[in-house]
Amino acid sequence: MVILQLIGGLVLLLVGGEALVRGSVAVATRLGVSKLFIGLTLVGFGTSMPELVASLQGALAGYPGVAIGNIVGSNIANVLLILGITAVILPIAVNREAFQRDGAVLVLSSLILLGVILTGYLSRPAGFILIALLLSYTLFSYWSERKAGKAAAQIYEAEADQASYPNLSIWWGLAIFAVGVVGIVIGASLLVSSSVEIAHHFGVSDAVIGLTLVAIGTSLPELVTSAIAAVRGRAEVAFGNIVGSNIFNIFGIGGVTALVVPIPVPSEIAQVDIWVMVGTVVLMAIACITGWRVSRREGVFFLCCYVAYMAFQLMPGLRAAFGVA
Repeated sequence: MVILQLIGGLVLLLVGGEALVRGSVAVATRLGVSKLFIGLTLVGFGTSMPELVASLQGALAGYPGVAIGNIVGSNIANVLLILGITAVILPIAVNREAFQRDGAVLVLSSLILLGVILTGYLSRPAGFILIALLLSYTLFSYWSERKAGKAAAQIYEAEADQASYPNLSIWWGLAIFAVGVVGIVIGASLLVSSSVEIAHHFGVSDAVIGLTLVAIGTSLPELVTSAIAAVRGRAEVAFGNIVGSNIFNIFGIGGVTALVVPIPVPSEIAQVDIWVMVGTVVLMAIACITGWRVSRREGVFFLCCYVAYMAFQLMPGLRAAFGVA
């Protein structure tokens, strides 16, 4: 039954995340919202809603490892797993103008999260700061893209096109959005509860489960969106979605979780995993600025790194060798 709950939770997260994004995009389109704004907010942020709900439910249920591990683990998975798969399907041409802004924000946000986690506590003041930074980044991105009107903006407009349903009414859009919200809430609840039960059964911490099962499960919408974009020959759309989702995971999910339920940081995340997350961002930045392209070879390397990271998380003996409980 626990395995069935886990599978059911993953399916509901995947379907719910897709419905939420498409429903909200349909409503925004009918209301005349620009494609640029839709791509900047609803698509990239919408695919991160499963992470938000799962982190909140983990925090409210008293499992801080699930809540914080999901944020850190999802960002690691987005770069090493999803970006790796996308680059293997189709090498990614990186837009220099967009990356110089968004990539810099991603590096900065990762360092800010590192600083917060090293304090040992995800507090409400930190939550306020993270939310303020998210709002500032979103408004600045929209203003700069609208003012420039260049190729960088086309990435976000293409994301809006990819997530849109043509000729869908506002009411149908709202209905699909509502179905998505319900699916995500129920799916996240099933995923968190079943994952914690599995963790207890195998004697691993809730932080490990948050960094692995929950992180991968809540990253499914990004995985599907990015893979489809790559297959359609729009790998740059997948890249923009990954970067945007990682920024939202830190500022949005970290901020909202801290505001609702301030939680302590598990020691293993502060010792190892947050450093791995920062390292993956540095690897991605190096891959991007060396030729402004993420090649298939680099994609394979990212995937190999993720396999090694999963082995480290799931093999107690290997973790013990590094002095991590």
